[in-house]
Amino acid sequence: MNIINSTRGTSFTFSGLTDDKEIIPFLFAVFLLVYMVTICGNVRMMAIVHILPSLHTPMYYFLSYLSMVDLFYSSVITPKMLSDLLSKEKAISFIGCALQFFFFVGLASTEVFILSSMSYDRYVAVCHPLHYISIMTKMKCAGLVHLAFSISFVQSSAQTSCLFSLKYCRSSLIDHFYCDISPLFRLSCSETLTCNIVSLFFVCFCTLSSLATILISYTCIISTILHMKTASGRWKAFSTCSSHLTCSSIFYATVFITYLHPSSNVQQIQDKVASVFYTVVTPMLNPLIYSLRNQEVKKGLAHLLQRCQRQHM
Repeated sequence: MNIINSTRGTSFTFSGLTDDKEIIPFLFAVFLLVYMVTICGNVRMMAIVHILPSLHTPMYYFLSYLSMVDLFYSSVITPKMLSDLLSKEKAISFIGCALQFFFFVGLASTEVFILSSMSYDRYVAVCHPLHYISIMTKMKCAGLVHLAFSISFVQSSAQTSCLFSLKYCRSSLIDHFYCDISPLFRLSCSETLTCNIVSLFFVCFCTLSSLATILISYTCIISTILHMKTASGRWKAFSTCSSHLTCSSIFYATVFITYLHPSSNVQQIQDKVASVFYTVVTPMLNPLIYSLRNQEVKKGLAHLLQRCQRQHM
């Protein structure tokens, strides 16, 4: 408690994305556009799933929650990043940093668990189509979503409590554009081994358990698809999974590039690039991928546009 009290008044300063003033207006315009597309795309996806009865199925139930998580997940990081691009003082309070870290970790973990729930849904749909309705009930879908949020924010609370109970006395400069584990560890003058173990445990648990679910599900899915007799049947089964597989691959690839390597000055620059991708760009890509690759979403969007046109005539 004494350590918490001694650091509670501390404020941090971000190094930001770049020191090159010439490209800052360009970066601001690009990321502002990305954030606006993220908001519109995810809100539109949630609206389509909510309004159209044809999309009231488990797959789109999970998709609507994925869009909601993406919307909040991006909003935890992007507005502050945009503000800092135009500010000389890129400061954040100790409490503000703790809250940003708490919601960032909680929502990122929720995303991976929802992606794993979606892979389980696709496994049941492809491998056990006759029992799909009886297996993927509304109660089970709601339970999976609630479990994803519960586990994610419990472990986020543990990581946040551990990280922000450390004493920060070396510097107030966070070499990043948001509050993350590694740059905060580098600023601490406390013993960080326990906190490192806690963070590593929860990161490995959330990432590996969700990734294992996805890999096992798609191993079964691919095996089932290969045993299908007709090419049209194989293509139809694969097309129902392609959007989810694309979104999952992009998210996990950028996370692994960022966190699973030794630290160095060059890698810290690469970390920022990868972090921009999975904190800012990926939440925009998910609804776009489902809009462009999923036939049901495209049909639903066309139907919704036609309805709006008839109402304005």
